Amino acid sequence: MATPAAATARKNIELFGICNKMSLKSALQDIKETTLSAVSGWLGKLTYLASLRGGQGRYQHWGMECVHGMESSARALRQAHMEVVTKVLRTPLPSLLEDLKESSENSGVPASEYVEEMRGRFDDLLPEGRQNTPASTHLNSILVALSSLEKNRGRATRSTS
Repeated sequence: MATPAAATARKNIELFGICNKMSLKSALQDIKETTLSAVSGWLGKLTYLASLRGGQGRYQHWGMECVHGMESSARALRQAHMEVVTKVLRTPLPSLLEDLKESSENSGVPASEYVEEMRGRFDDLLPEGRQNTPASTHLNSILVALSSLEKNRGRATRSTS
């Protein structure tokens, strides 16, 4: 169910002809090559995709819906979300630590706060139906490790020997 603001925006788009229903890209190709390519870091992409899920777990992106339709957009966003989660789960922890730095810098939030915000909205980070799975346990472990590493980064001292 769309929010009143989203319904009004969709109606205005239809009335004023803002929508361009013509696209040479598939919805999945569009989300990957246009939208996600503008988001820094895999953790940033994951956070962004999680933010597109409404209260009932339905993805909402008015631009994608305008071009590709609601159902096609929702399927593409869910597929992209699953692919990004898979990428994060397969990325070595040192690389994810660098990714955290990049993602947090581009959002203007310190890395320690960024990872804590991710942990705070953990269920949204996973596509619908992926909660309480081995993937969710793995992702939770990654976020706990990143949080711990980030908290201890400032305390670490180099040995002089």
